[in-house]
Amino acid sequence: MEIERKFTVKCLPDHLEQYPVKHLEQAYLNTDPVIRIRREDDTYYMTYKGSGMLAREEYNLSLNRESYAHLLPKCDGNVISKKRYLIPWKHYTIELDIFAPPFAPLIIAEVEFATEKEAESFMPPAWFSEDVTCDPHYHNSFLSKVYDPAAQLRDM
Repeated sequence: MEIERKFTVKCLPDHLEQYPVKHLEQAYLNTDPVIRIRREDDTYYMTYKGSGMLAREEYNLSLNRESYAHLLPKCDGNVISKKRYLIPWKHYTIELDIFAPPFAPLIIAEVEFATEKEAESFMPPAWFSEDVTCDPHYHNSFLSKVYDPAAQLRDM
């Protein structure tokens, strides 16, 4: 089960370069239900995500480089690339996603929780902005289907 909240950000935290960063590329074989493939640095996997916004089922299956390369052309829509910074905050890890073109300048912060109650009581840091957890426009599966990312970002 994945339980997470998503936020836009007012500004980037100071000294971002001090935090670990991962380079992610992901694409979608299907968006209902969500079936995604992802490259995270040199690790590859396929993910199934159930329905839901705050909490939903999530299963990961390991892939090798060859199977990822084989599946990538079969995906629909946009391939999403982003840098993910892992920022410790209190007893959480903030996953700060800075999207590459064509989705730049989109930046989303995600925080995962053990329970829905914990997620609902979470008080975000001051540099977070709007809670977009329940806005499907900020889900990567939605972004993968956007025909004109620049126009979509202007409308968000």
